[in-house]
Amino acid sequence: MKKIQYYLVSTIVIFIVSPLLRVINKSWYNRKILPLTINRSCASKPMMYQRKKIIPNASGTVLEIGIGPGHNLQFYDSSKVDKVIGVDPSNELNEIAKKKANKNNIDIEFLLTTAESIPLEDNSVDTAISTYTLCSIPNPDASLQEIKRVLKPGGNLLFSEHGKSPDRGVARFQNLIDFFWPEIAGGCHLNRNMSEMIQTNGFEIKELDTMYVPGTQKFVGFNYWGAATP
Repeated sequence: MKKIQYYLVSTIVIFIVSPLLRVINKSWYNRKILPLTINRSCASKPMMYQRKKIIPNASGTVLEIGIGPGHNLQFYDSSKVDKVIGVDPSNELNEIAKKKANKNNIDIEFLLTTAESIPLEDNSVDTAISTYTLCSIPNPDASLQEIKRVLKPGGNLLFSEHGKSPDRGVARFQNLIDFFWPEIAGGCHLNRNMSEMIQTNGFEIKELDTMYVPGTQKFVGFNYWGAATP
């Protein structure tokens, strides 16, 4: 019964309440409602569990794109990580992440920029992290090329992303709503094939698992996670 109630309420919020609020006041929605919604969904227990599957594998100098408020910082192994370089254009979110880094004994540096243009030297990082970021980056191909450029030979891209479902019906629905979904979800595209996109940009996937994340609707919950090398 609780599961049915969740799906009913979430469907109403997604397809009626959120679009209506955005139409009424776009600026207010983008400033107040959208950040709260994204933060709550990205910090849900199922999503945090997915993060925990990959982040402890990071080592050396780590580049995390879309670090946001630092949801991943609690999962880094500080004995293996020399420094985390967080890429995010929001200074406000960086301040939140800084506090979490201090709490977890992580040396952190911030780059106030986007992943499409990373001001780092070639072959300068050991590990790159992308969690629930490639879905909303305007140019994911350019971002992956930048990640590839700054990774050292033999370095790892660790990823956990949601994207296109392998189920035909779900994928059709993802394509159908893509005309408006990014508008209410901070630029998020549900129909990006993450493993294909990573490989197309010159990475070799070493590990890959997929599943629907428990407690999420299928059209938003198909998850890819694993590791790739340039």
